[in-house]
Amino acid sequence: MHKDTLQQSCSIFGAAAAFVLLLLFQGSTAYAQGGAGYGLKVFRADTSLYPFVQVYLRTFDRDMQPLVNLNELNIGVMVNGRSYDPMKRQYLVQTVANRNDAVRAVFVIDTSGSMRGAPFDAALEAAARFIDAKRPQDQVAIIALDDSSSGHRVVSDFERDPGALARRLADLEANVSSSRIYDAIAAAMAMSATSGQGGAMGALASTSIVVFADGKDEGSALSRADLMNRIGTLAIPVPIYSLGYNSTERSQLLNLDALSRASFGAYTDVSDNPGRMTPIVEGLHRIMQNDYVVTFRSYVPVDGGMHNLNIGLEYPSRSGQLQYQSVSFAAISPPPIPAITEARMALDQRIPAVDSPYLEDPLLQSNP
Repeated sequence: MHKDTLQQSCSIFGAAAAFVLLLLFQGSTAYAQGGAGYGLKVFRADTSLYPFVQVYLRTFDRDMQPLVNLNELNIGVMVNGRSYDPMKRQYLVQTVANRNDAVRAVFVIDTSGSMRGAPFDAALEAAARFIDAKRPQDQVAIIALDDSSSGHRVVSDFERDPGALARRLADLEANVSSSRIYDAIAAAMAMSATSGQGGAMGALASTSIVVFADGKDEGSALSRADLMNRIGTLAIPVPIYSLGYNSTERSQLLNLDALSRASFGAYTDVSDNPGRMTPIVEGLHRIMQNDYVVTFRSYVPVDGGMHNLNIGLEYPSRSGQLQYQSVSFAAISPPPIPAITEARMALDQRIPAVDSPYLEDPLLQSNP
């Protein structure tokens, strides 16, 4: 065996062994981030192509920026307590940027009078630039505050057409007297649970919320604590990225910071320079498109039951520093839809079946 190949094989095996040890000595967590300075968050496990399971996840460093160029050397898979052997090549690691999956964003725009002028203009410019740079399959929705009984209105439901989105965005004005920002964010979270535009443009990878506001809430039916509780109980996580502008009551911006932290998003105070909104929002494309999809072949028989899955992350490669997260998947038989059958056959070519995908453990095998 070539020296480089041998070193790579040892590294993969070592990562898998370390992954097993980590799972033995630690409990599960909602999302993983530790002293290593990075973490991961699993959005969901998709079994629509079973026996192939697609796990959508986001990684982040201390600055909530994505970890780039991850591959099978960095990722470990464990099903029902048994670790996959990376050398048997029963799973793939891809970025959303290299697939046809769509990402979605919901803009929540504070149109109260306190945002009038430079901050509001900067918010609209940042949103417009994000729309211009999105891929054809990606979708954007827009919610704006208003003086109605609900305190907000849906300016645009999820939409792919950048021209339609730009026209709706251009009609907004900062002339609202109330600031029910919590209720508007709650509406964005509810929208995130919907299916969005239909069509055959690929699966949905993730939905993120982008908030442009001064952080002050007046009259919302929900309190900040209510909203934080909703964030914690979402079936599929929705990160909130907040850009706060408040030149007179900057303590109000702590509300946005708390919501972003709770949702593993990110908060930025742009009070001193509203023009920073555009590069920050443009950077969200990099975050969303660097989400990862781990596709593995399951060997759990179809039984309709839920099964435990652990995804482990070692970064950098060969560092021995691992984080992980647990999720579950259903072992179900897909319907006989031609598009689904075709996709399953394509994956069968990429991940051919083997006798066993699991890492051989001589210590367990020696037990009676």
